[in-house]
Amino acid sequence: MVDNLHDHYRTLLGLQRPWEVSDVKLDLARQRIEISLRWQDEVRQAQCPECGQRAPIYDQAPERQWRHLDTMQFETLLIARTPRVQCPEHGIKTIVVPWAGKNSRFTLLLEAFAIAVLQSSATIKEAAKLLSMDWHSVHQIMERAVERGLARRGQEPIAHLGLDEKNFGRGHSYVTLLTDVGQGQGRVLEVAPERTQEAAETALKTLNPGQRQAVAAVAADMWLPYAQAIQELTPQAELVHDKFHVAKLVNEAVDQVRRQEHHTLGKGQDNPLTKTKYLWLRNPSDFNPQEKEQFDLLRQIELKTVRAWHLKETLANFWFLRSRAKAKRFFDRWYNWAVRSRLKPMADVARKLKDHLQGLLNYFSHPISNAVTEGLNSKIQFLKHAARGFRCFENYRIRILFFCGKLNLAPTLH
Repeated sequence: MVDNLHDHYRTLLGLQRPWEVSDVKLDLARQRIEISLRWQDEVRQAQCPECGQRAPIYDQAPERQWRHLDTMQFETLLIARTPRVQCPEHGIKTIVVPWAGKNSRFTLLLEAFAIAVLQSSATIKEAAKLLSMDWHSVHQIMERAVERGLARRGQEPIAHLGLDEKNFGRGHSYVTLLTDVGQGQGRVLEVAPERTQEAAETALKTLNPGQRQAVAAVAADMWLPYAQAIQELTPQAELVHDKFHVAKLVNEAVDQVRRQEHHTLGKGQDNPLTKTKYLWLRNPSDFNPQEKEQFDLLRQIELKTVRAWHLKETLANFWFLRSRAKAKRFFDRWYNWAVRSRLKPMADVARKLKDHLQGLLNYFSHPISNAVTEGLNSKIQFLKHAARGFRCFENYRIRILFFCGKLNLAPTLH
């Protein structure tokens, strides 16, 4: 009967000789099953984990245990002493067991199940509760999964990258996101602390030299350290200034004009700009009937803000032109209009855009943007909210890569 039970568990675990089940203990009080495994003594050789060559058994490491998938409602543990081999090249090394990864306290089957639960759960805390684990154990599984996924990530060429910043903590605390913005992608490739040239270079260096050489264009804002990192590590790639960043700059300029004019007109009830901030920044097609009526009336008033808004709306047509030459002529006309508008914020942003005109025009060779990254930002924001913020950058990085990296996370079952 005992032998049948041992064979039963050996079959369920998929164990091959020389591993065998030596004992099975049921602890009803602790709701636990302990399965002891043993390496057969007569087998005196095993593979070195470093080189794969067979080497003589040296001794056995101290007893360890691994958490396995539950057996019904019972927590299940595997317990074993792992043989160590004496490799002529690498010395004394502990062999790799077939049921778990190196240095893991969990079996491969449990890790695969935990990854599926994590991907389906709203929060890490919820996943930990479902798995009957503590937070640190769940996070360790996530770390191992990300490490595994990054190691597996293919060496395929990536033509279009995005570099963007993301707020990390309170105040001016940022991280740098490197994303694959190619068609149908939308994945985070790496996350680096800070918003510096060094951070951008750290992220880019996670791609091998061949991959970096294959990059045709990088979408980024006008932050000089990012441009310098791109030039340093992907000199053949064209820098494409992100149209969403341009829209943000122009919107900020329009809002500056509105605020200055609102201050000049005073706080009285006759001030037509009172409580109109978002009317000037939103797309009129999104207005409800009441907002549309109010905005149509505002546009009929001789306001500086109206002129600034017309400049903004006109520039939006830049991205729909069909050639680089047409875009250059269009921008030159718009620039002359903006600098002669006697609206200092609009003139200032026009000069800034002119200084970066090459990056704007590169869009017509490589129509990419960080729209993909902006889409990922909402998911990242949810991760921050669910975690109630992150104190540790590395935890933030692991969470982003786990949920937004499109990595192959599951362990390979032996």
